[in-house]
Amino acid sequence: MSTPVDLLIIGGGINGTGIARDAAGRGLSVLLVEQDDLASHTSSASTKLIHGGLRYLEYYEFRLVREALMERERLLGIAPHIIWPLEFVLPHSADQRPAWMIRAGLFLYDHLASRKRLPASRAVTFGPHPAAAVLKPQNRRGFTYADCWVEDSRLVVLNAMDAAERGADVRTRTKLITARPDGALWRAEIEDGATGARESITAHAMVNAAGPWVGEVLSAKLGRNTQKTVRMIKGSHIITRKLYDGEFAFILQNPDKRIIFAVPYEHDFTLIGTTDIPYEADPSKVEITPAETDYLCESISRYFRTQITAADVVRSYSGVRPLYDDHAENASAVTRDYVLDVEGGDGKPALLSVFGGKITTYRRLAEHALEKLLPAMGRPIGTGWTAGAALPGGDMPGANFDAYLASLARKYPALPAPLLHRLARAYGTRAERVLGNATTIADLGTDFGGGLTAAELDYLVAHEWVRAVEDVLWRRSKLALHVPEDTATRVAAYLQRTKVKESASLL
Repeated sequence: MSTPVDLLIIGGGINGTGIARDAAGRGLSVLLVEQDDLASHTSSASTKLIHGGLRYLEYYEFRLVREALMERERLLGIAPHIIWPLEFVLPHSADQRPAWMIRAGLFLYDHLASRKRLPASRAVTFGPHPAAAVLKPQNRRGFTYADCWVEDSRLVVLNAMDAAERGADVRTRTKLITARPDGALWRAEIEDGATGARESITAHAMVNAAGPWVGEVLSAKLGRNTQKTVRMIKGSHIITRKLYDGEFAFILQNPDKRIIFAVPYEHDFTLIGTTDIPYEADPSKVEITPAETDYLCESISRYFRTQITAADVVRSYSGVRPLYDDHAENASAVTRDYVLDVEGGDGKPALLSVFGGKITTYRRLAEHALEKLLPAMGRPIGTGWTAGAALPGGDMPGANFDAYLASLARKYPALPAPLLHRLARAYGTRAERVLGNATTIADLGTDFGGGLTAAELDYLVAHEWVRAVEDVLWRRSKLALHVPEDTATRVAAYLQRTKVKESASLL
């Protein structure tokens, strides 16, 4: 029988990988299993924002907003390659919330937590502000404030990488079949999705961070009953060709009081979302409906000079947010705060289940999870460490991305500037591991389109658990929006050849 691991984590989204990173850094032995690829579901279906949640103030979620604002600053410092400041423009008109109320909310937003890297909010008149060229003429004034952009699925991968580099065993495409208490341990059976091979393992404690499947894991996999439940809310986004110039986003209020965002996306596109719709079907098969597409298009057309319809959508995606069910009637009002439920201790194996949460607060959620779980395991809590420890690639002097990019360009003067920028944004200082000793673009091997080379694919397979085309073109990057039509087929063939070589080397 294998030696028990300290912690078995179910789920390779942002909460599972965040907990794995923190636990491994505290010296715990960790096994994380994810039934699909990392960030396959909710964690790659966000609006790509690290934000305090301005609208949550309306629901008096002051603790959540303050914590999120504090985390916004911390995450900027530890992952400056995948997180950066973004200005938001909030048009205002007489039929909306009173201006004084918005000013008061923005004042709270500016001051609920220390703000060092981002500018304060301000009232603006459209005309001097370039948003005037985007908005219809009747939108004459409004407000601006700052939040941050994040490459959401890459944030998940970087947490998994850091966990693995600190000793965690991270297994993708591996699912939990069943787990039951056996004395002071959990006895679990897991299955490799590629080979079908099953393995029995034991663990001192488990973390159920399965997102939309947290209830299913409790009931079907662990045989547990709980009164705590997840309320699944579907959020859908559309992507159009770029609707405006300028590196600023819009936050737009609709007549139904819902908020949507329009965000510059991948240089040539605009990201629009999100909807908030109750969802009860299979979370793995969620997709946008025509009604949602029309709603998002109408929301933009209500404000922008450029009118859009469903015909302008080049891609869409949907995700299910596993929110803690606080029984709010309105889906938009359901709390985005998280609840951590701990069972066991006193000789019984501990179990922690994660309900709810948002990507901005994942790091603090992980700290809270271990503060609850370790005492139940009879272990000392120790000291939290993740707030100031750079994620892989984020170890740039002064967290200064522009300075690092300039140094990268000096080191690789013959390589195209757009390629260096994309690699620096994706991998930070680890871009140099992709580039190696290359002096020309040819040194990076086959070009699959969009600047994706064999050297980058090899890095992704070796270090980032890439196994399939979607892993590369949609989750580790958004190159699917930029590459030629034959890229997917060529990448799939290359990955298959790589898999065959790996299998042969094991014989």
